[in-house]
Amino acid sequence: MDEHALRREIVARARELDAKGLNRGASGNLSARSGGFMIVTPSAVPPAEMTPESLARMRLDDDSGAWEGPLKPSTEWRFHRDLLRARPELQAIVHTHAPWSTVLAVARRPIPAVHYMIAAFGGPDIRCSGYARFGTAELSAEVLRAMDGRLGCLMANHGMLTAAESLARACWLAEELEALAHQHVHALTIGGPVVLTEAEIAEATAAFAGYGVQARA
Repeated sequence: MDEHALRREIVARARELDAKGLNRGASGNLSARSGGFMIVTPSAVPPAEMTPESLARMRLDDDSGAWEGPLKPSTEWRFHRDLLRARPELQAIVHTHAPWSTVLAVARRPIPAVHYMIAAFGGPDIRCSGYARFGTAELSAEVLRAMDGRLGCLMANHGMLTAAESLARACWLAEELEALAHQHVHALTIGGPVVLTEAEIAEATAAFAGYGVQARA
């Protein structure tokens, strides 16, 4: 996908997440790899007001925070850059303030294996990161730890994050993570979930090959 097409997809996906209630107003942010750069949504701009040209372009190997574009990047650019830099298999990152995920994030409650769909995230749980202020190197470090071996995490007192080999799949994972959070919160109100065993999750993981929204060229 060329950069302009990628920019158009980022805007379309941001609007889709907003329409589905996974974000509100200017909260949340998206990024995608484009060669040695990342394209990231701008700071404090609602998806309805974004254009492909308004997205910021940042070098992945640059620690200065410099960007190209008419608007400054999201204040969360650092964990986007650091995760893409650390995990070359990842091509896109989605961060949202989806309500049920955020309920668990503010309680700092991870999601155990309450449903076999957790296998899509690479392990038997969705971790909750430690807390650090938005936009800081400390938050980026916490996110990278929570995402080790995973494709999604909760962010303490903040929201959620997913990452994948395509923007389409990262957005699909964001919807699935919100569904898991919704299920877990409600299960807790009726005595708590019955958590699947490691063997059951391993079986589901093996069966997950090729399942769900896949990367598209």
